Amino acid sequence: MAETMQFDLVSPERSLASLAATEVQIPGADGDMTAMPGHSPVITSLRPGVVRIKTAEGEKDFVVTSGFAEITATSVSVIAERAHPGTEVTKADLEDVLTEARAKAEAAVEDKDGAEKFVADLVALMDAMD
Repeated sequence: MAETMQFDLVSPERSLASLAATEVQIPGADGDMTAMPGHSPVITSLRPGVVRIKTAEGEKDFVVTSGFAEITATSVSVIAERAHPGTEVTKADLEDVLTEARAKAEAAVEDKDGAEKFVADLVALMDAMD
């Protein structure tokens, strides 16, 4: 059996996953990254996207809107502002997030580029759900 690492995903509402993973793909704010056992320690913020976990039983997907991921040699912990199992999420589940993000981008003064990038990443995620 391949070497594994502990994967945990939590959101304010609930714990969505706690399992042994062989690989975790993360939509990092600075680009996608893949963590495997033995990975160097890193903390990254998340952009809207899909967290994909490979396990001995197969692959599991979760849609996240934002948050943080802490990666160590033995674990990946994702703390998401909002997260949904990939098999359950619909575009309608993300419409309120998009509406709120667009309003924040319109009102942004200091980090307008960051707010607009968040909107663009969210739209791209929703477009990929077709």
